[in-house]
Amino acid sequence: MSRPLAVAALVLTTMLWGFAFVAQKSAMDAMGPLTFSAVRYALGGLAVLPLAIWEWRRNRVSIAPRDWLLIAVIALAFFFGVWLQQAGLVLTTVTNGGFLTSLYVLFVPLLALGLFRHKPHKVVWVGMPLALLGVYLLNGARLDTLNFGDVLVIGSAVAWAVQVLLIGTVARRTGLPVTISVISFGATAVLSGVGALGFEAPSLAAIGAGWIEILYTGLLSTAVGFTLQAIGQQYVPPANAAIILSAEGLFAALGGALAGERLAVIGYAGSALIFAAIVMVEAVPALRQRRVAAAG
Repeated sequence: MSRPLAVAALVLTTMLWGFAFVAQKSAMDAMGPLTFSAVRYALGGLAVLPLAIWEWRRNRVSIAPRDWLLIAVIALAFFFGVWLQQAGLVLTTVTNGGFLTSLYVLFVPLLALGLFRHKPHKVVWVGMPLALLGVYLLNGARLDTLNFGDVLVIGSAVAWAVQVLLIGTVARRTGLPVTISVISFGATAVLSGVGALGFEAPSLAAIGAGWIEILYTGLLSTAVGFTLQAIGQQYVPPANAAIILSAEGLFAALGGALAGERLAVIGYAGSALIFAAIVMVEAVPALRQRRVAAAG
């Protein structure tokens, strides 16, 4: 897959995630976060399972023990990202949740530098705060009163950063991006289901009340979105991918507008900054490589 096509896959991913944010929040009116996550990711995993089986049979690779360990870390990070974000949305606002989730844009390059001594391109250190500022402006340049729900969402941003940091590398090394996604979905569904049985009161009536939200998030946001992320990140560095994925807030705002919400003028400035950050982290390194090649 070419780099531009991989970037397009990640942009489509952010669109699916962004439109899902309102659905994730409204589903909490009918059921608990663990119940919702269990059903959502069970549906997403079943939808993608045939493709994962085809991928496994086609590649027939031998996965090293180290990669199995990393896949387990990815799956656990995925579960904690899902759980903490959903639990946080019960207690905080969509505005706070959207902005604080985007903090993974900051955490990804910091984790890459601290854990693996991997230094991203210098332009990332410009694009990262630019994208964060854009998300902040997109949310009206304000945060409502911070509460425990916000702490949970910040924790989810750390978990998402771990997932974004590792999934591209492991998918590229094993050649099994869809399989890794299905493992993450399955682990999240099982762990969420066990938690729901222990701490919530799941019922068919509650699940039926949120069937529209479950269908969208399970099939599009999960099955399609996260699978495209795993495929696209094989060709895009983690720090760059995190900035591209920050456009999730842009599509969340667009989804809100389609639902009748009006975006403030300052929100359009935020959208422009996010777009500028994405173009910057993709265009500047590419232009520099071309100049070096031309000079050589």
